[in-house]
Amino acid sequence: MSDPAASFDSVAAEYDAARPSYPIESVNWLVGDDAEVVVDVGAGTGKFTRLLERPGRRVIAVEPSASMLAELQRALPHVEAMAGSGERMPLPPASVDVVTFAQAWHWVDADAASAEAARVLRPGGRLGLVWNLRDERSPWVRDLGAAMRADGDHFRGEVEDPAMGDAFEAVERHFAEWVRRTTKDEIVADVRSRSYFPLLSPDERAHVVRAVADVLELPGVSDRDGIVEVPYVTASFRYTSRRRADPTEESE
Repeated sequence: MSDPAASFDSVAAEYDAARPSYPIESVNWLVGDDAEVVVDVGAGTGKFTRLLERPGRRVIAVEPSASMLAELQRALPHVEAMAGSGERMPLPPASVDVVTFAQAWHWVDADAASAEAARVLRPGGRLGLVWNLRDERSPWVRDLGAAMRADGDHFRGEVEDPAMGDAFEAVERHFAEWVRRTTKDEIVADVRSRSYFPLLSPDERAHVVRAVADVLELPGVSDRDGIVEVPYVTASFRYTSRRRADPTEESE
């Protein structure tokens, strides 16, 4: 996750302000009620991390980007936060109940990250992956995605299962449909918070912003108060770690 981490360094503040949160039903489905120690990997500025908190639960945030980690620590000073990645978590073996990746699994090496998640999870622990996806079954939302030059964070009726190593049981899936009420300025800020945006030339950045603004001016996209209702599907994938054999049983 080192290269993606660097790409987010310059947009950490924009990311925290512009990106949507997640439906609580998706959080509850991924994590459950019994998890006492939950690690949020690729935690960014803490958008998903803050939803994991509840009395009696220890929440740990792991993030490779120094600027993202600093934003998280400012926003959530009471949460344990440490530098690390999906492939290398600074945690002891079999020490956590749930590992989550929100908008982050596509940045990792799936085999290495699944092996690392299996290492830190207790036997029978869960790995949860979640993405907020713009619902591009709506034509104007598809136009918005094209204008944004966004690739991959959309829903068009089907979603492929994430790549996963062999340390986990078969995938379970959950999809939540919801609507984000936002503004045109917040959508433009969302675009500016994308990891690719700082890598564009000034002319290209201006072109993207103009193209997004043009879509947002289409009839029916916003109401007379300037509110835009963007449909989303939150796609969640849950995996249970395979129970390790008891070495005392193997020796008998």
